[in-house]
Amino acid sequence: MSVIEVPRHQTNGHVHSKEIGIPRNVLSRHPLQNRWALWYLKADRNKDWEDCLKMVSLFDTVEDFWGLYNHIQTAGALPWGSDYYLFKEGIKPMWEDVNNVQGGRWLVVVEKQRRQQTLDHYWLELLMAIVGEQFEDHGEYICGAVVNVRQKGDKVSLWTRDATKDDVNLRIGQVLKAKLSIPDSDTLRYEVHKDSSARTSSTVKPRICIPAKDVPSLKGEISNSPTPVQ
Repeated sequence: MSVIEVPRHQTNGHVHSKEIGIPRNVLSRHPLQNRWALWYLKADRNKDWEDCLKMVSLFDTVEDFWGLYNHIQTAGALPWGSDYYLFKEGIKPMWEDVNNVQGGRWLVVVEKQRRQQTLDHYWLELLMAIVGEQFEDHGEYICGAVVNVRQKGDKVSLWTRDATKDDVNLRIGQVLKAKLSIPDSDTLRYEVHKDSSARTSSTVKPRICIPAKDVPSLKGEISNSPTPVQ
């Protein structure tokens, strides 16, 4: 039991205090399994990309996570061309990092018409899922999360470290879809970082897709399960 003093009453300009007992579990902090770094980027064409990237804070407790989140702008309030990155400590939020170079990302596209209703919800739910280790036994494959705020439409993505582990990435994608309450009408795409960095067009062929439920395929069949893309 810890003891602290609190003001009790005031007489003749003097404050009288009393001691009260506070259970230690109230004062203790709740550690996270990993330490996390929040990064911020505001695009500037006159600077190199890495020069625009700034680390905001490190945290490793539940209380510090909420203290940070409640004192920064929400994703939906960021100016166009801004990014937030939340990655495990020691992993830089870039494809070239040794922890990311063999990996990929689950990509959630937020159309500008739905931005106000979904962007902050998706981002916060994703943050809570990764720092809370809610991806079952696959937390070791999680590198971090990214939100890209763009005028034409935003993107929220979850980065994993090994793009070749289709079974692991499929399950991570299923959990992601459930945690964010992504509607069945939306299709999730898993893109390999190396394919994205070498792309010659605005789109990248995904390695894995989680198709929309109850959407007839070209053959008139129903596609209900996540499948690797050949």
